[in-house]
Amino acid sequence: MSTGLPRKRFYRERAHSNPLSDSHFPVPVSPRHVDYSLHYQQYLPSFDQVDSCKKVQFADIGCGFGGLLISLSTLFPETLMIGMELRDKVTEYVKERILALRGQLSNMFFLFPDPHFKEKNHRRRVISPFLLDEYAYVLEGGGIIYTIADVEELGDWMKTCLENHPMFEALTDEELKADPVTKLLSSETEEGQKVDRNGGQTFRAVYRRIAPSL
Repeated sequence: MSTGLPRKRFYRERAHSNPLSDSHFPVPVSPRHVDYSLHYQQYLPSFDQVDSCKKVQFADIGCGFGGLLISLSTLFPETLMIGMELRDKVTEYVKERILALRGQLSNMFFLFPDPHFKEKNHRRRVISPFLLDEYAYVLEGGGIIYTIADVEELGDWMKTCLENHPMFEALTDEELKADPVTKLLSSETEEGQKVDRNGGQTFRAVYRRIAPSL
């Protein structure tokens, strides 16, 4: 999967900058003069409506390449956060990284993945609580994760991980029947056809990315 992420090595600058030196980007007179709608279009639709909308709650001063904020966003998906950084190139990197990661996918498929049978290797499975944090970040609200396995233990594992994650909810039986993609998971994949020829079983879990509340 390619998300078009920027490459950090093209945005390197000195680790520390002089906060008193001139910079080419404008400095607002006060927080009320910042147009937050440029950064949080979904929550703050326009500059004039900022006072009546959600507030920014987390601020990372000297955020660098944004690693902490990216991780925090999966733990607090409903919280608006802002990073402040003096270095121009680093700031540009973070902007491009956010644009690349922010809910751009509508569907993700995990079809007959490696079961990694040994318990010590379960951390390598492509569905895990940690990785679901990442998938929740790149999926748009309402986006779907499709999983299917021919190993019952793995199927149960993926379903349990999704069921226990706060950012996903299962599709109802009615939604599954109406979804044209679901029936293709086994019938139109080579591995699924092989399982069917051999009279095997498949174990499916289809979950929706819960859309953030406004």
